[in-house]
Amino acid sequence: MPFVKREVTAAPAPPLDDGPGQHLAALTSPDPQARWSAARALGGRAEAIAALATALAIEQAPQVREAIMTALVRTPGEASVSALLPYLRSQNAGERAAAIEALQAMPAAILPFMGALLSDDDSDVRILATELARNLPAPEATRVLCECLDQEQHPNVCGAAIDVLAEVGTREALPVLARCAERFAGTPFIAFAVAAATAQISNPEGQDGGS
Repeated sequence: MPFVKREVTAAPAPPLDDGPGQHLAALTSPDPQARWSAARALGGRAEAIAALATALAIEQAPQVREAIMTALVRTPGEASVSALLPYLRSQNAGERAAAIEALQAMPAAILPFMGALLSDDDSDVRILATELARNLPAPEATRVLCECLDQEQHPNVCGAAIDVLAEVGTREALPVLARCAERFAGTPFIAFAVAAATAQISNPEGQDGGS
């Protein structure tokens, strides 16, 4: 199921007349409101990413964690993605969902990581990684998910990838879907998912030719 439930955005951060130093210090304040304000203020500052990542690792207040993730989203790039990726392995479902939402908001930055994520040793990580493709440009989403399907042996991962392809895939996915259906011929839900995705990709407007 899609993880996109809300926009990972924030109100514009207050102007920083004195540089980020005071806000970096406030990330470790005992006052959660001060930490929240500091995280908001540091969004968009590449020099603050390391401090934000460190703060996120120990932060317990949900509203502050959200502010830190939003600050990382406002500074898209490899460093911000790297700061968020560990939370795909969190035992906390809320943390995993929040990380997915944040990473989905940085499609250009997440793209170079997709190959490794979709071939991760942990099938749960691979399933979550399919969700990151939803916000990629359709050709890129199709490419990475088709590469996944052609090598994937876990039916649940394939099902997740097929679900995303049904939403964002291009016609280039059709032969890959057919191969997947053949490989999992004994798995009914894969056959059903492939049929639905093939129909959606082949006829995206939902027209059946009749009137």
